[in-house]
Amino acid sequence: MNIQDVILGILSEKPHSGYEIKRHFEEYFSFFFDASYGTIYPTLSKMEKLNLITKESVRQEGKPDKNVFTITSAGLDQFHAYLQSPAEKDVLRSDFFMHLYFGEKTDKENIDNLLRQALIEKQAMYDDLEQKLNQLDYKLSSYQKLCMELGLVQYDAFIKKIQSVLESK
Repeated sequence: MNIQDVILGILSEKPHSGYEIKRHFEEYFSFFFDASYGTIYPTLSKMEKLNLITKESVRQEGKPDKNVFTITSAGLDQFHAYLQSPAEKDVLRSDFFMHLYFGEKTDKENIDNLLRQALIEKQAMYDDLEQKLNQLDYKLSSYQKLCMELGLVQYDAFIKKIQSVLESK
């Protein structure tokens, strides 16, 4: 999976501005895929050069013109090829897990603080995703809803395990 495939998926639903694409990442994908404006806009430019998307400048009253991106038939073909390809193996990179793995090389207080901080952060992520799911529920397809529910399951398992470790100390 690369960001081009994700953007093509977003644009397959309807045309969007770069800002709207970024908002889509924040609302729907925040728990499993992140992209900054610094990644999105260069990718859109590259995709336009590859004729996967087109760009239309739309005038706005009292604001700068807005660029709206639309998927082309070549972009749709590439997106459908992505959907037909096998899913890549998930790759997890976690600084938390790396700190925890080498936890024996530091003091107990440091690891306890690491666990408490991870618990706070994961609970906030759980709460945020749950709130998004509740707000967007009526807009989501059954697969989109399942995706968010699986994210909640992962967060919940993490939270419960860290809580049990902290309670047993």
